[in-house]
Amino acid sequence: MNSVRPLNAALQEICIRELNELPARVAQDIEALRDWVLKQPHLRACTDDQFLLAFLRGTKFSLERAKEKFDRFYTLQRSIPEVFNERRLATDPQVLDIVRMGVLLQIPMNADDPGPRVTIIRAGSYDTSKHKFQDIIRVGSMFGEIMMFEDDNATVSGYVEIMDMAGVTGSHLFALQPQLLSKFSTYADEAMPTRQKGIHFINVPAAFETGFNSLRSFFPAKIKSRISVSSDPAAIYELVRREYLPQEYGGTGCNMQDISHTMEAKLSSYGPYFRESQSFGANEKLREFGDHERRNHRSSFGAVGSFRKLEID
Repeated sequence: MNSVRPLNAALQEICIRELNELPARVAQDIEALRDWVLKQPHLRACTDDQFLLAFLRGTKFSLERAKEKFDRFYTLQRSIPEVFNERRLATDPQVLDIVRMGVLLQIPMNADDPGPRVTIIRAGSYDTSKHKFQDIIRVGSMFGEIMMFEDDNATVSGYVEIMDMAGVTGSHLFALQPQLLSKFSTYADEAMPTRQKGIHFINVPAAFETGFNSLRSFFPAKIKSRISVSSDPAAIYELVRREYLPQEYGGTGCNMQDISHTMEAKLSSYGPYFRESQSFGANEKLREFGDHERRNHRSSFGAVGSFRKLEID
C-alpha cells in the first residue's frame, strides 16, 4: 500500500462536505478500486494510491462511477492519437521546448488556499511553424496527469484554465483545430478525475470576440456555461489574485521564467512514469473476453466524434 498525502484542514473539510470522503475509509476505498482494476483483463494501468484516490474524489467516492471514469481515462486516449502518442515523454525535445517557452504556466498558490488550481495558456506564444496545437495539448495533458498525483487543489477543488490570446495571429487561430479541442474537452470532462471549473479567454481582439463566443459549440454542454470571453486586459484580475500572478501579468508573484523552470523540473521527476505510461491503455479485444458477468453500457466519442458504446465490467 502506497502512502496517501494528508490534506490541509480547509481541503479536508471540502472533501468531507462536498466529496463524501470519510477519512477512516479512504484506504479501504482505494483498495477496492485497485482490486477492480487488477481484475480487468483489458486494462494495463497505473495503480498508485494517490492516482486512484484522484478518481475517487473526482466521482465523490462512488466506486461504480470511479470504475467508469478510470476505464474511460485509458479507453478514450486511443481516440486522440494526435495527443496520446510516442512523443508524450518528459525527455521529448518538442515537449521541453514548449515548457521552456512558457506556453503553459501553472500558477503557484499559498499552501493554505483551498481554491482551484489555475493554469494560464499563452495561446499566442508559440511558433506555429514549429509546433501544432495538438503539441500544446499534449504537454497540457501531461501536466494534467501530474496534477492527479500531487495537486490537492486540483483533485479536491478543481482547476481553471485561462486562455491568454495576446499576440495571437491568424496562423494561431487557424491552428486551434476546433474538432480536436472538442474531443479533448470531452475527454477532460468524461475521463479526467479533476473537475474543470472554468475556461476563460482573455485579451481576445475585440474584432474576434463574437467569433470566439462561437467556440462554445465545440465544448461539452456542461462546460459551455463555464466559458467566458473578454477583450479587457484587466479581466485576469477578476480570476486570479494579483499576489499569485507572474510579474509579467502585473502580479507580485514570481516571473514566468521561474514558473517554467519549476515546471520543467517537475516534469523531469515524472520521466519514469511517462515512460511506463507508454505501455498503459485499454485492449478492446481483451475487454470482450472479460465481459461475461455484467455489462454496463455507456457512451463515449469515437475517432471521428460520433458516439459508440463503451462497456464497463
